[in-house]
Amino acid sequence: MSEQSKRNKKDPSQMRHGYTTGSCATAMTKAALQALVTGQVPEEVTIYLPVGQYATFKIETSKVHGDVIMCETIKDAGDDPDATHQARIQSTVRFTSVPGIHIDGGVGVGRVTKAGLPVPVGQAAINPVPRKMITGVVQEAIATYAIEQGVEVVISVPDGEEIAKKTLNGRLGIIGGISILGTRGTVVPFSSSAYMASIVQALNVAKAAGCEHVVITTGGRSEKYAMKQYPHLPEEAFIEMGDFVGFTLKHIARKKFAHVSLVGMMGKFSKVAQGVMMVHSKSAPISFEFLAGIAEKVGVNQTVLNDILEANTASQVGEMLQGNDAYFEALCKNCCYYSLAHLNTEMRVSTTLYAMNGDCLGKAENIDKLDEDDWYR
Repeated sequence: MSEQSKRNKKDPSQMRHGYTTGSCATAMTKAALQALVTGQVPEEVTIYLPVGQYATFKIETSKVHGDVIMCETIKDAGDDPDATHQARIQSTVRFTSVPGIHIDGGVGVGRVTKAGLPVPVGQAAINPVPRKMITGVVQEAIATYAIEQGVEVVISVPDGEEIAKKTLNGRLGIIGGISILGTRGTVVPFSSSAYMASIVQALNVAKAAGCEHVVITTGGRSEKYAMKQYPHLPEEAFIEMGDFVGFTLKHIARKKFAHVSLVGMMGKFSKVAQGVMMVHSKSAPISFEFLAGIAEKVGVNQTVLNDILEANTASQVGEMLQGNDAYFEALCKNCCYYSLAHLNTEMRVSTTLYAMNGDCLGKAENIDKLDEDDWYR
């Protein structure tokens, strides 16, 4: 069994928390600055995290080039399946004649090229909280050691450009590496809040890019099908919402997009069709009675209705009824009606259902008002 599989199989209550790239960068900045002042690289340093606790980081490697010092640590993400787990996080510090604290990104730290992110275009992708944390340890050192020169800090991640290929950074316009992230300082395994924050960030980028039509999908496969369906839309318009349908729709309403398209498959969208807005497998079971009710509404015979009631998965129901356009149109319309009710604002909603192999099962397009007579509940 792989190390990743072992981490995924643990009981959530027993999972070990890790540390963010922002915490690692802050700790290495403190270590490098301390070494620059004292002439001795510490073996470890302790910093105070935004979450309200102290954390100690080991310096794995250090390099001294004249009046420039680099300290490196290995990021420990705990039991979270984080793309940056075991990444080398470096901070290189030097004194400068230019007054103040100057923070930038080096190799493997991305640079922002699109508006809508919490970092201005052109700057290194070091988010506000990590930037504040780094500034804080530098200010502390300035006060402790009576430093009178300016301080330059460059954060690097040697393998960052390769790691970034496993993230959405390219889609968000962060080019050349990863982002230095973290609002708590710690990584909570399988954190819903982290995923939801990425949805909000993606919607901000879409809005800033001028998108009026966004397409929300439950995963990579449905997104691939969506991109083929809507080839005229820019990549910023496509948002992976995972299981967070309701959360994503609420933020779409707040951003006042004109049109949202939902693209997905039977398993999760059969839940949306019955008004379930958190579609994780553990949050709500699939209702085969509901799926049979939709089938009865469009005239499916009793034998097939019985088969639906005895099905094991929603995908199996999809296979039974593949080719029945009326059934899938009714299912898609129901998704649109519940989405409109959840949005509670004027907007056009479309829904498309795909089979696992990429075949389009059915769609309902440009629904902009609730039709109580057509809405199956």
